[in-house]
Amino acid sequence: MELILKYFPYITQKQKEQFAALYDLYIDWNSKINVISRKDIENLYEHHVLHSLGIAKFVNFKPGTDIMDLGTGGGFPGIPLAIMFPDCKFHLVDSIGKKVKVASEVAAAIGLENVSFRHCRAEEEKSKFDFVVSRAVMPLNDLLKIIRKNISDKQINSIPNGLICLKGGELENETLPVKHKVVSSDLKDIFEGMFFETKKNYLRTN
Repeated sequence: MELILKYFPYITQKQKEQFAALYDLYIDWNSKINVISRKDIENLYEHHVLHSLGIAKFVNFKPGTDIMDLGTGGGFPGIPLAIMFPDCKFHLVDSIGKKVKVASEVAAAIGLENVSFRHCRAEEEKSKFDFVVSRAVMPLNDLLKIIRKNISDKQINSIPNGLICLKGGELENETLPVKHKVVSSDLKDIFEGMFFETKKNYLRTN
């Protein structure tokens, strides 16, 4: 929790309580349904919660923004972002039902009211959103092809609607073909620690 307060000192008491509750909830659920590597669960706040909140340092979603978290797994980045932006709506999607169950149970336990869930493949979700967020494993361009249908034309935020990815590693070859449509930021410039040395936010617009 100290990590969250270090970078987001102005969160409300309710948000503090919601973030603080995540550790025990994920420890418990992860013992039943493995959604986070067992050797990584001790790093929940740095590697998963704070990493997810890198998006909150990239864009301050306006109230009423609709966001889909594609491939949410156990609820990342969707649940930390839903805590941070209680006036926005988050739709968490994953193709693995047991992961959706964990995310929905965690959200219910902390009283999140601005989230919905769906167990389906990305191709099956037809609704429109201002942004799609993802801790992506597939190349940006491939992911964009899947979610292009989901991006709303209605613009309410200060940056263009589109896909916001959390990715790591060397991505020059991946972004080169569409470089004029990609905005990136280095998380190492925002968060301290070796974990963030190779982590980036990518905004890929239509």
